[in-house]
Amino acid sequence: MFEQDLSEYWETLVNTIHDGIMVVDRRGLIVYVNRAFKQITGYSEDEIIGKPCTTLGCDSCDVIREERGEHWCRLFNYGMVPSRRCTIHRKDGRTVYTLKNAALLQCADGNVVGAVETLTDITGIIDRDRQIAEFRRDLRSEDGFHGLLGTSPAMKQVYELMSNAAHTDAPVVILGESGTGKELVSDAIHKISDRRKMPFVKVNCAALNEALLESELFGHVKGAYTGAIQHREGRFEAANGGYIFLDEIGDLPFSTQVKLLRVIEEKVIERVGDSRPIPVDVRIISATNRNLEALVEQGLFREDLYFRINVIPIHLPPLREKKEDIALLADAFFHRLKLKSGKDIMGISNEALQALMVYDWPGNVRELKSAFEYAFVTCQESIIQAYHFPPKIFQIKGGRVSGKTAPETGYEDQKKRLLEALKKAGGNRSQAARLLGVSRVTVWKRMKKFNIALEVPGVP
Repeated sequence: MFEQDLSEYWETLVNTIHDGIMVVDRRGLIVYVNRAFKQITGYSEDEIIGKPCTTLGCDSCDVIREERGEHWCRLFNYGMVPSRRCTIHRKDGRTVYTLKNAALLQCADGNVVGAVETLTDITGIIDRDRQIAEFRRDLRSEDGFHGLLGTSPAMKQVYELMSNAAHTDAPVVILGESGTGKELVSDAIHKISDRRKMPFVKVNCAALNEALLESELFGHVKGAYTGAIQHREGRFEAANGGYIFLDEIGDLPFSTQVKLLRVIEEKVIERVGDSRPIPVDVRIISATNRNLEALVEQGLFREDLYFRINVIPIHLPPLREKKEDIALLADAFFHRLKLKSGKDIMGISNEALQALMVYDWPGNVRELKSAFEYAFVTCQESIIQAYHFPPKIFQIKGGRVSGKTAPETGYEDQKKRLLEALKKAGGNRSQAARLLGVSRVTVWKRMKKFNIALEVPGVP
């Protein structure tokens, strides 16, 4: 009884499947398709039933001609087609990437009556793979250096110094404002150094108090302090043979500075609660956004330690001093977020790019990245406009940007563009939507928002 019910409801069952299903007879004519097949190919049932399966233009089909003059797929010789990638052509001419499986249909007596084929649409996966490959190529391009982007003379000088520093064991200190990419520089030096296969351990010296920091750096023995219930290896031991990155070294407590100096000079550490020296072979890279020379003068940083870590100083310029790199960075962040978000945003307007060039970027590259993350949330159009970025980016700078506040600028600019589009479209909201790159509903909502009557001034 159950088998009879399945027979009656088989069409309902196959129409719930997301894969396209096509059944052909012995001549290769299509006799049945399910709902998913019609969605994938764009053909209606009336348009495709009775047509040869070659209508789809599958690039993996092997067709032979037999003596009787009929076209036969090699499937009828081999009995099945295992899972393989192929492309087909939709009714509208667009290419669809699919994963295809096929098998013969046979009667109980073994006679072949046709074949069934399933198509899984993997176009989205292929497009995403291409975008990822393109993004990886961009990172390896001449516009950057191992994850860092920039072609300005200042950045090229940084790249050269990084490359030279990577092939020595001398301590490196990376100096620059917050958000300039100091950690990226340390990553790149490790990647291109002779120790690239060895550990790379990172410590934020400003994130822990003095007691915890010493235990974190040098380890401790059981019973060294309350809570030390077992021996613990420190970061220097974990980094043995490789690199340790001491971020925010300008915040290192004075007492810890003395112990770090011994590590650099004698290449040994002592765990907290123990006096036995443990030899370590570690390349030190440090970084800070503070003025170490000023800290030395104030007695907050040891002069002897300063000279030991400052063997190879690398100064990262703030973004305001390399504005020629802003467009390149903006393009990289745009494509990265477009890939991550999946939003159908086509690009950045010239006005928006100009606003980015005028702004001083106190938070440097990190702030620029955050601004694009903000824009991808606020932008519901096909092009990112200036008003999609955080409001402070519009504020006046030397008279180069409108003196109005950012919200007003964005509001009035959006209203002005809507009025221009409606006028150019002769009042046709659908055409105005196409000009703006938004939906017709969005145009209608903005007309209500800006209190624009259907009879637009200047529009017949």
